[in-house]
Amino acid sequence: MKQTVQLRRSWLLFAISGLILVGLGLSIVGEAILLKFTKQAYFLVGTVGLVAFNAGLSIFGQAVIFRYRYLKAKGRDEAERK
Repeated sequence: MKQTVQLRRSWLLFAISGLILVGLGLSIVGEAILLKFTKQAYFLVGTVGLVAFNAGLSIFGQAVIFRYRYLKAKGRDEAERK
């Protein structure tokens, strides 16, 4: 039972964090595109945006793994109660 609570908490934390980072990364990349069109320095801003975007995808991918483990553990706990 305790394992399912921890897995659910980890799943939620990683999913929310991953989605926030993906959105942040895309917003920063958008700013870099605007900087490029106005002939300003954009390389560093674009790189930071891509790093944030890729980190968000990686964290969200880990959330999918936690979700799978959570559902598997939850099914096992329900089977033991029967």
